[in-house]
Amino acid sequence: MTVAVDMGERAREVVAHTEHYVRAFNDGDAALVNSMYTPEAVAVWEPGQPLTGQARADYVIEYLSRRPKIHTTTRQSYVTTDTALLIVDWAIATTDDTGAPELLTGVGVDVLRRGDDGHWRYAVDDPYGDSGE
Repeated sequence: MTVAVDMGERAREVVAHTEHYVRAFNDGDAALVNSMYTPEAVAVWEPGQPLTGQARADYVIEYLSRRPKIHTTTRQSYVTTDTALLIVDWAIATTDDTGAPELLTGVGVDVLRRGDDGHWRYAVDDPYGDSGE
């Protein structure tokens, strides 16, 4: 079930941002994926191991080199003037370190900010937000 406090233009922009992210991710476009984060964004792609700055950007490049495919469903969306909170179910089909197929799933908690240029960007990306770590 998707819940939205504001179904106005900004809420639609946040949903569109997520759809754009999925396309860039599935296309393996690390530069575009990285542009969808604020410069100081925190990403927790390994539970309990937050990454920021160049380490976060490098992780995206390395991870997308495996050609993973992601599917997302927005569960909840809360949008204020320039900040959004998303709760997202996701599944990624990828390979593990040995090359064997692997399916990862989770419930992500994402905080986005709308920049002066009107673009939404992830400020906090925690795909395992429901793990308690």
